[in-house]
Amino acid sequence: MMVETIRKKVGSGFVLVIASCLFFATSGTFAKALITAGWSPLAVVTVRVGGAALILLPWSLGTLRGRWAEIRGHLGLVGGYGLLGIAAAQLGYFGAVQRLDVAVALLIEYLGIVLVVLWIWLRTRVTPHAYTLLGVALSIAGLALVLQILGAAAPDVVGVLWGLFAAIGMAGHYLLAARPTPVPAVAFAGLGLTAGFVLLVLAGVLGVVPFVVGGDSVVLGGSQLPAWVALAELIVIAAAAAYLMGIAGARRLGSTLASFVGLTEVLFAVLIAWVLLGETPGLIRAIGGLLILGGVVAVRMGEMRTVDEHPEIAADDVLVDPEPEAVHAP
Repeated sequence: MMVETIRKKVGSGFVLVIASCLFFATSGTFAKALITAGWSPLAVVTVRVGGAALILLPWSLGTLRGRWAEIRGHLGLVGGYGLLGIAAAQLGYFGAVQRLDVAVALLIEYLGIVLVVLWIWLRTRVTPHAYTLLGVALSIAGLALVLQILGAAAPDVVGVLWGLFAAIGMAGHYLLAARPTPVPAVAFAGLGLTAGFVLLVLAGVLGVVPFVVGGDSVVLGGSQLPAWVALAELIVIAAAAAYLMGIAGARRLGSTLASFVGLTEVLFAVLIAWVLLGETPGLIRAIGGLLILGGVVAVRMGEMRTVDEHPEIAADDVLVDPEPEAVHAP
């Protein structure tokens, strides 16, 4: 009976995490359609984050009832997550999508896991496992192929910089989500989205990056749709539903297994951009993408080996079973 219960739990966990990956993967395509219609990346990400925060607000407040005193000292962690894991990661990704193919932008963002390794290496002075170093090498080689740096056409430097900014945000997501906190998972995601929304609004008000509302229609899959349809998809499906499913799935699978399953987001993003935007990766970029994904897997395996060998650094420094509040950071 117990085994059957565990199987059902794991099975439903896989379904939830894969559905979450599929929903998250739609964000780049729908955001790019809006950006092509004249919307700025800041406008798109602000609407997406603000709308998702509003939808999650009832759940967030419900889980915090009677616990405000307990979590007050951890609000700085939530704010930091909102800055890096939400605002920086999403703004950087949408900024990269404006100039690069969706798949390329997402693959550059996933290099954030490599940045985590470098940060932990500097901080702990613990030499990474051989798997980790192999993963870093594979990721760098894959990035070179994805950007086609030896090809005739030079990569868009601004787009690459936006992608690296998103990678920094993803690195912050993993490092901050892994730290112990009494803040419940849904509340962590909801409050993080709220903090990110406030920071994005400030960026627009202060003119740090332009906030431009574009046309009232977008083109997807060769059809013209109202812009509000794309915005609604980004808010309800690609953010609120994706976060909730990701949280529920991670609780059933554990965040280590969920993070591996989460790599399917890249594959979904490629397929969706291919169908709706006509973006085909090409053979060289496809090989580069596989190298990056293989590198991320190797890094993850290496970090788990590092934790086994050096348990003293596992608490809040390594990519090991982070709290399931946010398995993804697109």
